[in-house]
Amino acid sequence: MLSTSILSQLNRRLRWRPTWRELRFWPLRILPWIPAVIFFNDHVGDIAWINGPSMYPFLNPSFNEDLSRDLCWNSKLNPTQNLKRGMIISYQSPAHPDVQVVKRIIAMEGDIVYTRTPCPVPTVQVPANHVWVEGDNRDSTKTLDSNTYGPIPLNLITGRATHFLWPWRRIGPIRWEEFEGRTRVINGRKDDVPGWD
Repeated sequence: MLSTSILSQLNRRLRWRPTWRELRFWPLRILPWIPAVIFFNDHVGDIAWINGPSMYPFLNPSFNEDLSRDLCWNSKLNPTQNLKRGMIISYQSPAHPDVQVVKRIIAMEGDIVYTRTPCPVPTVQVPANHVWVEGDNRDSTKTLDSNTYGPIPLNLITGRATHFLWPWRRIGPIRWEEFEGRTRVINGRKDDVPGWD
């Protein structure tokens, strides 16, 4: 008799289905986490899929073979501090402000850049509080970058791509230091930077 009551209790627990009374509080359990997730994505970091061929071959190296995409960690902790040539950054596109773009820093403020097509002038000096960014793809028709819309202001930079998360064979830190650019840049001094007087 005792064993049948224990088995019936156990059977009821195994076939547990939530009732309205039990489910009505689930939004209250999730609600406090929403601001924390928003804060984390805006100020700490997020995950970014690298779309398109603009950063080929450094990012998306098998884009021409199978259209696979890289998944990167985008660190948003102090994104504009200690920027260096060659770093891969994310920023809001000046042409489409609702779009996040991932490109490589080619030149810093004060540097003189020998541009590529479609830029209408052969050289540009990067003004104060701006950087010159370009995609790694040699075909300039495959990337919208500073050659299209000019140097970008530092306040548009939202993060830095720091680690590969996918595909598994590339997982680890992004070694941006190994990049050798093909765009000719003459290093400038901050004292000679054109800016607002």
